Amino acid sequence: MTIAEAQEILQDMTKTDSLLRHARSVEIVMEAYAEKMGQDTVQWAVTGLLHDADYEAWPEDHPNRIVNLLREKGEEEIAYAISSHYTHWGNPQLSLLDKALLAFDELTGFVIACCHVRPEGINSLTPKSVVKKLKQKSFAAKVDRNEVYAGVEMLGVELREHIQFIIDALATHKEELEIG
Repeated sequence: MTIAEAQEILQDMTKTDSLLRHARSVEIVMEAYAEKMGQDTVQWAVTGLLHDADYEAWPEDHPNRIVNLLREKGEEEIAYAISSHYTHWGNPQLSLLDKALLAFDELTGFVIACCHVRPEGINSLTPKSVVKKLKQKSFAAKVDRNEVYAGVEMLGVELREHIQFIIDALATHKEELEIG
């Protein structure tokens, strides 16, 4: 699947700017991590872009709609990664793609939230400040901290280094994402 095809699917299913921006931000970090790890950057970008595509229209059936659509299109690896990007769904994270999506989804959204409360946005954001905000349960309360920590552990990376990777990847798109 091409990025253009994935964008069309996303636009058909998702209408709110905030969810579209979240999809784009996860696309950015997934593509950057794929490049770092020598993986298929298009496949990883598409996975990030579509991981929550059905959430807005069918929240009670998320992620089944997008997973089924991807399977119909022969995109089993992307479909499986999306079906396992939340540990409570019971699908184990098997591949590096699965683990990366789990490790980037919640934390990327959290980093974006941190940018919005800083006068300089991402320009002055540090891993230390993100970790401090993670400990503050009332900040971005909908972000499941257990998912953040589980993802980092599964990916086998250190939390602050992982946060710095996300900051660096997002910073190159700060105007587009309106975070700096």
